[in-house]
Amino acid sequence: MGSFSIWHWLVVLLIVVLVFGTKKLKNLGSDLGAAVKGFKDGMAHGTGSSDSAANTSAAPQVTADKASADKATIDVEAKTKS
Repeated sequence: MGSFSIWHWLVVLLIVVLVFGTKKLKNLGSDLGAAVKGFKDGMAHGTGSSDSAANTSAAPQVTADKASADKATIDVEAKTKS
């Protein structure tokens, strides 16, 4: 089957730019770069003390009362067959 030539890749790139547009591709690239940077920072923090890293990076837990829950939500209990 062989590998694709440079012309095949240029046609694919042209089609991608036409479909998504340059602005969306630029935003996608910057989001991907920020995600990679965040991953690297997280890995760097993960190699240090686990107690201090857990305390500084832990997000607060959000809880909700049943009164403030969405009225459209339906609670269902699963029952096992005997």
